Amino acid sequence: MDFDMLGLAPRLVKVLKEQGITDPTPIQTQAIPYAMNGRDVMGLAQTGTGKTAAFGLPMINALLTAGTKPGPKTVRGLILAPTRELAKQIADNLTAYTKGTHLKVALVVGGAGIVAQTKRLAGGVDLLVATPGRLIDLLDRRAVRLDETTYLVLDEADQMLDMGFIHALRRIAPLLAKDRQTMMFSATMPKLMNELANTYLTDAVRVQVNPPGQAVKKINQSVHFVAQAAKLDLLVELLDKHRDELALVFGRTKHGCEKLYKVLEKKGFAAASIHGNKSQGQRERALAAFKAGKVRVLVATDVAARGIDIPDVRHVYNYDLPNVAENYVHRIGRTARAGADGAAVALVAPDEMIELQDIEKAMKEAIPVASGRRWEVQPGQKKRPNGGGARRGGGGNRQGKPGGGSKPGGQGRRAGRNRSRGKSAAQSV
Repeated sequence: MDFDMLGLAPRLVKVLKEQGITDPTPIQTQAIPYAMNGRDVMGLAQTGTGKTAAFGLPMINALLTAGTKPGPKTVRGLILAPTRELAKQIADNLTAYTKGTHLKVALVVGGAGIVAQTKRLAGGVDLLVATPGRLIDLLDRRAVRLDETTYLVLDEADQMLDMGFIHALRRIAPLLAKDRQTMMFSATMPKLMNELANTYLTDAVRVQVNPPGQAVKKINQSVHFVAQAAKLDLLVELLDKHRDELALVFGRTKHGCEKLYKVLEKKGFAAASIHGNKSQGQRERALAAFKAGKVRVLVATDVAARGIDIPDVRHVYNYDLPNVAENYVHRIGRTARAGADGAAVALVAPDEMIELQDIEKAMKEAIPVASGRRWEVQPGQKKRPNGGGARRGGGGNRQGKPGGGSKPGGQGRRAGRNRSRGKSAAQSV
């Protein structure tokens, strides 16, 4: 099957062909026909399987067919994403799909100048990609209207729940046109997702590529059971075997990632870091250098787990396991993209065994052991404090960065101060 057979306008198919996009992926084949018919869609697929085109192409097709233009400050289609990196990735893809058309695509995220974003929205836009908190800031300034928005997409909806954006969503959704089409996409299906789908989707069709929570089959996973103090030496040994290939290293805290990046740099690796303490400009420059191959090792917190679409990433290292099991799937989904092969390696210390058990339970499979023996879970052992990643039921900080400081509990105090000002932490993105 090709895009012609999915019913897309010839003009749009031509644009795709010019970009070398000719064969739809499984999630696109399943979702696009329903979306073209105006159905609400709940899409479940791993990262790197083409979800942006699955929801973006039907919207673009409908807007091109309508032939009308947006009024001042209005938005015709709204796409909400939990992180700046993911939002930018979506906006870049939609901009490429709409090349040569009259459609306007805009991006609004925290960490960027709100005045410039306000001016960009003044004339109205066809497709707006936004993080929830920055969108609320713009709504409060009356810089944008959503009453003519007839398309709503929630991308990576499970992370929206993780980061506390449900409160922002409850405020945004009633402002949209009542007669609208809503699509929700995710790689995992936590229990609260059903409640979210039932609230915002009407008579939705569910399309699914692989069982929710399972990793892409082309990812070669392995685990090393290693003492925390020996992790660095093992990581250096593993990275040294493929210095010319791109590798992502995930840590738990902002401070820990920055420290690890500096150590790797001293050891001769072309490295960079990306986390919540970096400015938006620093994050974008690090990603650009990584994509260009100038940086070979990128050390990141979960801020990057859903915002990196770089086909050349061949290795993902979980230097620290994530506190939320579903995030493991998103982390390793940064490799084996667009049909390529990839490897995901986890370094597991004794106090991370509960996290590993949760991950294997969520994926319904055990990760093959590369070295060491499984640690025994000690009586009374609990999960480690989150320490800076996306926190279930929590929010982002004032700049829209997932997670709090490197000290456990820091995020909660900051969220409390935001609430005292009348905002949730998530609304400050």
